[in-house]
Amino acid sequence: MSLQGSLRNAVGSVPRKIARDAADRYLANAVDSQLAQQRTLRRVVALNAGSDLSRDLRLDELRTVDELKSRPVSSFDAFQPYVRRVLQGELGAMLGPKNQLLMFSQSSGTTADSKFIPVTKPFITDYRAGWQIWGIRALDSYPAISLGSILQLSSDHDRFRSEGGIPCGNISGLVAKLQNPLVRTMYCVPRIVAKIRDPELKTYVTLRLALADSNVRLVATANPSTLIQLAKAADRNAERLIRDIYDGTCWGAAALPSAVGRRLAWRMSRPDTARARKLEAIFRATDGLAPKYIWPQLQLVGVWTGGCAGMYLPELRELYGPLPIRDHGLHASEGRMTIPLDDNRSDGLLDVGSHVFEFIPEREYESEQPTTLQPHELEVGQDYYILLTTASGLTRYDICDVVRCTGFLGTTPLLEFRHKGAHISNITGEKLTESQAVEAVGHASRRLGIDVGQFSIAPAWGDPPGYRLVLEGGTAVEKTLPIAVDTALQRLNTEYRDKRQSGRLTTLQAETLPPGTWRRFARRRQDDTGASVEQYKHPFLSPDFRFIERIRASAAGALAIDPEFPRPHVGPAEVSA
Repeated sequence: MSLQGSLRNAVGSVPRKIARDAADRYLANAVDSQLAQQRTLRRVVALNAGSDLSRDLRLDELRTVDELKSRPVSSFDAFQPYVRRVLQGELGAMLGPKNQLLMFSQSSGTTADSKFIPVTKPFITDYRAGWQIWGIRALDSYPAISLGSILQLSSDHDRFRSEGGIPCGNISGLVAKLQNPLVRTMYCVPRIVAKIRDPELKTYVTLRLALADSNVRLVATANPSTLIQLAKAADRNAERLIRDIYDGTCWGAAALPSAVGRRLAWRMSRPDTARARKLEAIFRATDGLAPKYIWPQLQLVGVWTGGCAGMYLPELRELYGPLPIRDHGLHASEGRMTIPLDDNRSDGLLDVGSHVFEFIPEREYESEQPTTLQPHELEVGQDYYILLTTASGLTRYDICDVVRCTGFLGTTPLLEFRHKGAHISNITGEKLTESQAVEAVGHASRRLGIDVGQFSIAPAWGDPPGYRLVLEGGTAVEKTLPIAVDTALQRLNTEYRDKRQSGRLTTLQAETLPPGTWRRFARRRQDDTGASVEQYKHPFLSPDFRFIERIRASAAGALAIDPEFPRPHVGPAEVSA
């Protein structure tokens, strides 16, 4: 054991005991989820008592979780007027006097506007506690992690300030800022790197720092596509990275923000010839710098594994090795929902001590008065939409996540993420909405003077994956149309723009189908669901990777048996960015 490892183990024994005690309490809460949820409701109501939102919804009157059902289920749009006032500094619009606001977490919204989620001190305390439980359970499963380094990727929590002077950015950055200083010494990439705005430069600096460390034991970030892109960037920049490590330099250092450059100078200005020669040998022997070779003592990978994220896992294992993977847990800017307990599973235990949770059966989601269930009322094998009531002021908030109950611990369900709701698509974290798809196509078609007609946007797997704009062959499709739609989507959705610019999503492409395909597709959908013509809703956005396959089947069926359809070529129109 190294001297650093010995000191870390000695000094870290107290924080580890605190974290284990928290994990024990977390598991104890699971025994009686109803009692835990009742306590959570009282705490959340008290935190925001007296706010305008609390008065408008009469939340101060709530005494039981059952009484919460009389308040409306809401999308984020319902909270926007209150959030706008908080952004301007009117904290009492949404928060109680003792509920200290720390930041706004910015993410893509259901309209052209970004969502700004208030993050308060009690909220982040619960959020961090979840990560501490995840971390201590991982450390206890793989004690060798404590003898090495951790590569964890995060973003800046203070990208800009609101009108009221509140930091706005990514919640992962705030979690990093508040970490125990001792724990922070385990990270091979300092959190200041999150301040680098240019995606290519940020990736390169991350690799410059991480590759210089031969003792990385844990790699963690939310989306597996991020780790795949990181590994591919290491291959592309291998010779330059090895030279920088050998010389004690860093490509692009002159373009770094001055504060970032000063903080990183001591780390990157020391030549490490031995490490550089080792990396060069790996590069020559394997024709790349795959993580499985450059970090041979890697113990565990922590990423999302549910929903679309699961499709990345084969490539992730090819690059990082046949390692155990522990799900990151279901979490978002609005809150942490689950904490996984085991490796190589996509489910986790519902965090009943952090938020109040309600569930709508998926089959009832579109009904006027859907059933809402408490955690203990779920059924194994059934899918549900999840509602959140949080310490940051959101009440019965429909986050549009569909989860499946896989079992119970005590009376608390184990849940796995299935997909975003019917009108949201999410491949790499972009959370593209149907309203954004409609607005982007409308804007592009008006600008180009093209009559698009009926269309859909759907995900398509690839390396990297992306989206297809599905159109009938009668539409005047120009090469410029998909590019114009892609540009509009980047303007409307900041997460989509970030994923496009970092290469995690490829440019939008067009898929042309025979005239009449949409009519036949609608007829099949009505036959399958028993819906009337009036009830049919055209899917302008589909989250389903099988959607294009199904629409192609409709096209093939139309060509085969319907004589009114002509037989044009069916296939994607390749579009270069």
